[in-house]
Amino acid sequence: MSYINVDGISKTFKVAKRNSGLKAALKSFFKREYVSIDAVKDISFQIEKGEIVGYIGPNGAGKSTTIKMLSGILLPTAGSIKVNNLDPFKDRKKYVSKIGVVFGQRSQLAWDIPAEDTFDLLKDIYRLEDKEYQKTKQELIELLNISQIIKKPVRSLSLGERMRCEIAASLLHRPNILFLDEPTIGLDAVSKKVIRDFILKLNKERKVTVILTTHDMQDIASLAKRIILIGKGQILYDGSLEKLKSKYGSFKSVIVNTKQTIKEIKMKGVISKKKIDGGYNFIIDSNLITVSKFINHLTSKYQVEDIDIENEQIDDVILKLYQYYQI
Repeated sequence: MSYINVDGISKTFKVAKRNSGLKAALKSFFKREYVSIDAVKDISFQIEKGEIVGYIGPNGAGKSTTIKMLSGILLPTAGSIKVNNLDPFKDRKKYVSKIGVVFGQRSQLAWDIPAEDTFDLLKDIYRLEDKEYQKTKQELIELLNISQIIKKPVRSLSLGERMRCEIAASLLHRPNILFLDEPTIGLDAVSKKVIRDFILKLNKERKVTVILTTHDMQDIASLAKRIILIGKGQILYDGSLEKLKSKYGSFKSVIVNTKQTIKEIKMKGVISKKKIDGGYNFIIDSNLITVSKFINHLTSKYQVEDIDIENEQIDDVILKLYQYYQI
């Protein structure tokens, strides 16, 4: 059995329905109408211990709902979840001591006091031994470079500083699993790199299992080898990032500098041609035509001064995947 086993879980929410207007408001006060919304529908997957998995999808796809069920906050309407043989909801008291959760848009730090005071409170909540707590706290302070930051009131911290403190707070009890929901949202490039490097180090040295939800595809490219794509509450893709790139990332941009006019090229795999300053930008599908064959064809007919080849960015690959599944 895998470390994390999700078997056919669904989550349905009952939402009050009301039309606009005073008459409709008065009617709903006496008699409410409800509609059922399926946030997650019959999804299953397994994750091994020590994996970093990117859990991605557009807004409203069901990512956060899944994370809340995995962390024991929500009870699935149907299906089951087992994490190291524990049920996140039924065994919640025992389970929460083994997980860390970071929600990028919600804070567990008290707003008006220094983060270090919240750390001390969490020590008591998790009933940590003082010696072990001090050792872990010092490790996190050094790795995340927050020695001065944790002494300031949280409200005075920048977003990047606060997120580093949030991650430290979630790891004080040395969890085996870390759920990260948009951990780098709104951060600058330097703060993102600090957090990414720390997650990789944590995973490598402690074998912490990480499930990451994010809209920042550079987070996925930097951290995860496997991605699970969810859309409309259902899993649409579960596999390696490399396989995804191979299938949907075959387009390449070939920028050609030339003073000559290049006529239409009728070759299979040449997707488009665009005139730019100093030459042309071709998009080719490398699954249908190799870059070398395309370049040989160009150089045999035209005087080319320079050629630059660019692979598709991971954002473009994911966008094509969304378009393929119409989500």
